[in-house]
Amino acid sequence: MKKILAIAAAAALTAGVSAFAANPFSDVSTDDWAYQAVSDLSDQGVVEGYPDGTFKGERNITRYELAQIIARLMAKEDQLNAEQRATLDKLAGEYADELANLGVRVSNLEKKVGNIYWSGDARMQYQHNLDGAKDHTDTWNGRMRINTKAQVNDNVTVNGRFVYNMDFKKSADEDGTAEDGHVGMDRIYSEWTPNDQTYVRIGRQGVALDQTGTFWDEDGEYDGITAGWDNGKIGIDAGYGYLKSAYENKAGDAYASKNGTESWFAKLTGHVAESADVSAFYLGAPKKFDKVEYTGDKHADVWGVGTTIGLGHSNFTLDGDYIKTQLSGTYDGQKADDPALWTAGLTYGAVDTDKPGTWQLGVHYVKADAGAMLLGNSALDLTDQLDYGWKKWSDVHFWVARAGVALQKNVELDAYYNFAAKASGSTEDPDDTWGVELNYAF
Repeated sequence: MKKILAIAAAAALTAGVSAFAANPFSDVSTDDWAYQAVSDLSDQGVVEGYPDGTFKGERNITRYELAQIIARLMAKEDQLNAEQRATLDKLAGEYADELANLGVRVSNLEKKVGNIYWSGDARMQYQHNLDGAKDHTDTWNGRMRINTKAQVNDNVTVNGRFVYNMDFKKSADEDGTAEDGHVGMDRIYSEWTPNDQTYVRIGRQGVALDQTGTFWDEDGEYDGITAGWDNGKIGIDAGYGYLKSAYENKAGDAYASKNGTESWFAKLTGHVAESADVSAFYLGAPKKFDKVEYTGDKHADVWGVGTTIGLGHSNFTLDGDYIKTQLSGTYDGQKADDPALWTAGLTYGAVDTDKPGTWQLGVHYVKADAGAMLLGNSALDLTDQLDYGWKKWSDVHFWVARAGVALQKNVELDAYYNFAAKASGSTEDPDDTWGVELNYAF
């Protein structure tokens, strides 16, 4: 779009705000059709020219330049009528990313819709899952999640996430659980952000500890208080609470109650380059777990290190984690001597749902010693083999292949295949598993 056309459109939003203004630019004459629009917006401080005193109205305007204009208009919204504000709202939503880069709080836009912002995602998934070592149970399910954020004031929000899961192979209320066929909330927390670098959250939230999400990813449920600070070069996160998802995944087997997962964590992240992060975390578990028939030290702390590195301009990304659980003892004849979990992988490309046709393809290797997933939770498509190793108290290692493509704007098709799994000792090797899913963002 020509700059002069964008300015004319912007001027329509401020009609009546300024009665008359003098010409500020040497290359805009009083005979130009957009003279009044340019002069008015310049007088209001909405548009600026170049150091040489020119406007250059015939050049194409960039999204960044237009976002600057929108930001200045937002500062004058109290002078606009309802129709003008509605148009400005649409523009602010379209250029939200550019506005964020300019430091314009998106919350300003949220206030115009009753202080509440809504977003969400949906998924249709088919999986060929393990039922034992060699048997399988195919599942076909759907999930919808609705995120809500309410702006309490300039620095405080209340956040929640409604979840509805449905199993298409049985009636929605067949088992009567909140996880299947009923709406529930897996997020509800307040967040205080005194500045752009700092946050404090209280309530049920997500916590990502490792780089790859193999041990504990952000879809897990963590009940407690967390705080963090990140200046773009280094980040620090810490929290105290309960690893709810770890308890639910191992309920009746590892813990007498959720209180068994009471813990604290600290995480340090270094942004060593534009496309390279390194991190380390420590997870302290002051309570003891209650693994059936387990003898030995039942106090388990965990530490880990990981990295994600973009390999120059090659479109390849390397990532990996090494995680150690400080645990010693015996279960069913199998020893646990500070079990480790590690994974490494290489991915080509990246899916950008704003750009249909973008795609990625990756392969990872995963190895988990017996007991390594004691406090772990993974919402990735690795749970069949990892859970099998946990239930059998066996070492397990396997390969994972993943692919994804953006079919349309905000529509992504993903697939995974877990293969070549091996278990330790006399434990039977688990079979391959795979799945495919459609993901929608809105």
